[in-house]
Amino acid sequence: MGKCKAYPRPMNVHMLSESERQGHLDLALQVTQLPTAAGREQRVIQWLRRWISVRPDLLLQEDAAGNMTVSIRGITESRGALGNVGGGAGGGVGGGVGGGGQAVFFTSHLDHPAFVVERMIAPTTLELSFRGGVMDDYFDDARILLWPKTDDGSGQGIATPIRGVLIGTSPTPGPYNKHYLCELESAHDDISLGDVATWDVGPGAIEDGLIKTIVCDDLVALAASLCAFDVLLRKHLSGETIEDVRLLFTRAEEVGFIGAIAACRLGTIPPGARLIALENSRSFADSPIGGGPIVRVGDRLSVFSPTLSASVAQRAEQIAGAPATPTAQQKTDPSPQTAPKWRWQRKLMAGGACEATVYCAYGHDATCVCLPLGNYHNMADLDAVQAGTNSSPPRVDREFVSVSDYHGLVDLLIACGERLPQAPSTMERIEKLWNERHDVL
Repeated sequence: MGKCKAYPRPMNVHMLSESERQGHLDLALQVTQLPTAAGREQRVIQWLRRWISVRPDLLLQEDAAGNMTVSIRGITESRGALGNVGGGAGGGVGGGVGGGGQAVFFTSHLDHPAFVVERMIAPTTLELSFRGGVMDDYFDDARILLWPKTDDGSGQGIATPIRGVLIGTSPTPGPYNKHYLCELESAHDDISLGDVATWDVGPGAIEDGLIKTIVCDDLVALAASLCAFDVLLRKHLSGETIEDVRLLFTRAEEVGFIGAIAACRLGTIPPGARLIALENSRSFADSPIGGGPIVRVGDRLSVFSPTLSASVAQRAEQIAGAPATPTAQQKTDPSPQTAPKWRWQRKLMAGGACEATVYCAYGHDATCVCLPLGNYHNMADLDAVQAGTNSSPPRVDREFVSVSDYHGLVDLLIACGERLPQAPSTMERIEKLWNERHDVL
């Protein structure tokens, strides 16, 4: 089909200093160690409120379901209200709105598969519900950490956890998932119903080029959105033109996208918005960790908005100076001098489902960008356990993503926030081909 396509020179994505990059990693490690569960996201919510409170140019609003929307004062007010969650006073001075003027949302969820205290049976024996999807094999004699609430009940801060071990299942039916019995190492007076318990997998750390921590899914995506948003805010305040970028943080994703469904039903998302759902998706051989952030065109339930997916992919292609996978007409050069310095992937990722499916179902324009994830939902050696070929008992461990993929996600979000023009539709491409070449018939 003609000459090989010439791609533009890559965008400069290394405008961020090493200290900024390190700050982004520090933020990721901090937030991904916060205990959280579906319906019990208070610690993350309080952390976000503090992060936003020291940035007076940001506007925080919460809907009736507790979903959080963050926007930049001045930009949002100039474009209209934030759906039906109420307006706010503003008037910040800065740059204008780019693109087509439609709001661009970076969305992520606040919860992770974890336990919640449902009943106190004895001084050292508790009944816990597990809210999320993990294979039964991983619960046998597993060790957990129970995180009591703080004195004011707000969930702010991290108390010293109480260690325990699962001793079996409970016959009590639960609306979310199975119930388990837990034996604590010792009795404590400060345990309450609704307290969160997590797997006991050790602290988060940067090891061998990986972010290894308790909650990559989805708090490392939340961290990336905050880091990109900070850069975009700085650009706006310096007079640069950016999109009307907003953040949406949803609750209770792990038990069926309940927060995202509520955001759609409540009108939290304004008409015409473009939503980029951020996720951490189980890595497979064709979606490797270290291969770059993934423009996810669909999941196991649906295919996302084609035009918006193409727009995000177009921005990724501009950053890298090349498509995710070279076409048959493009010559590849593996030498270190010419290899792409910025990598990205374009995949379906059918191993799970994400909130973009919900947004599309309610008629919104939505797609997804995800990080390839190891130890999905803290399940180590998952491929072997699923196949029944594991040589040792199943065990939980820290989730992990690549440091370079994480930085790449920040880069891509910054690029989308700077400018996200509508990519040509498939029909436009087809019509162009027809007009140029129909004479061959």
